Amino acid sequence: MSIFLRHDSYKDSGISWIDEIPSHWMVERAKWLFCKMDRPVRPEDDVVTAFRDGQVTLRKNRRTEGFTNALQEHGYQGIRRGDLVIHAMDAFAGAIGVSDSDGKSTPVYSVCVPYGNFPVNAHYYAHLLRYMSRSGYIQSLAKGIRERSTDFRFNDFANLFLPIPSKQEQDQIVAFLDEKTAEIDDAIAKKKRLIELLQEQKAILINRAVTQGLDPNVSMRDSGVAWLGQVPAHWEVKRAKHLSSFITSGPRGWATYYADDGSYFLQSGNLNNSVGIELEKANRVNPPNGAEGKRTKLRNNDVLICVTGANTGRVAIAKIHDNEVYINQHLCLVRSTSQIVPSYLAYCLHSLVGQTYFLLQQYGLKEGLGLDDVKNAPVLVPPISEQIAISSFIENTIAQIDELEISVLKQITKLNEFKATLISDAVTGKIKV
Repeated sequence: MSIFLRHDSYKDSGISWIDEIPSHWMVERAKWLFCKMDRPVRPEDDVVTAFRDGQVTLRKNRRTEGFTNALQEHGYQGIRRGDLVIHAMDAFAGAIGVSDSDGKSTPVYSVCVPYGNFPVNAHYYAHLLRYMSRSGYIQSLAKGIRERSTDFRFNDFANLFLPIPSKQEQDQIVAFLDEKTAEIDDAIAKKKRLIELLQEQKAILINRAVTQGLDPNVSMRDSGVAWLGQVPAHWEVKRAKHLSSFITSGPRGWATYYADDGSYFLQSGNLNNSVGIELEKANRVNPPNGAEGKRTKLRNNDVLICVTGANTGRVAIAKIHDNEVYINQHLCLVRSTSQIVPSYLAYCLHSLVGQTYFLLQQYGLKEGLGLDDVKNAPVLVPPISEQIAISSFIENTIAQIDELEISVLKQITKLNEFKATLISDAVTGKIKV
């Protein structure tokens, strides 16, 4: 049951995407509420960007990378603080909001100001339009107008029928949503920070286990590696190549072998942050016959390392059981010998010690890791019995922390859902604020 009150009476809205609105609200086309501006650009104007989270601000306030900059600013227009800004190409994804800055933008933006016939609060209509975006209405409207396009131009907006609460109610709705969404965003931020702390705790526990073991009273000695420090006196420090029977990377050009079913084809994105693989998300292939296929076919418990791309250094243990699985060129497989437990090797390379080594190998202009970098990775080697005990401890630790993370992520999802519902109910009059 909703904790918010409803209005005294409702009527059919006459709007396809709202079933009913409060009886005293009006309905009119957007063109009687807003007009499109086409201001000249001033020399001091910087670029304003409409982001998909609804913020419209100077680009430099958010980030300066990842944008395509025009060599010549043909058709650029002025934007003023308080303008309702609609990104024609990205409106379907939520790039609609009220600008917090003066500046300029490309002509792909519709810059709207109140028309004067009705008093309006631009922030209320930004919330309303973003609700229309989240519901999929703007995308469906664009597809209906021009096939294979998500344009939402000013003429499309202008002809929409929109609800019109009184100006006082619009102001109240905006103030209410500002307060409540800030509270929800604060709760979400705290939960995200909790996840970060859990991940930090997991990393510390793993690193401690693979560098100090599980016995707090064990005798220590210098490892002989400057950034490794002291290690248990009875442990050895060996290179990965001396603990492996086989180290190789995957093939290139297998996109032509993709299939709807068949064998699995792992890529770097299929390695998760918990030293595991997500086999169900992998592409499928019908692999070619010959040495290339045999060389890159995984065995159960092979250790995988991402050697190029955004996930360079990520490590996983390939628990594939009876599945036939291959790897692409961004992954390296390490097949361990009987001297080391595969899961223990994976945790060593995944630990802060292993990740520090991989980062050092990439220092400077080098992109990614080579097979020699993997082969020469230092590994701390306790007796097999300790490797098994450490692996078991880490697996239990990861499972417990991952369970907590999943619980917190579900709470974040519910908070986001509540926020979206609260906004939609407020802007469409389902609740009285």
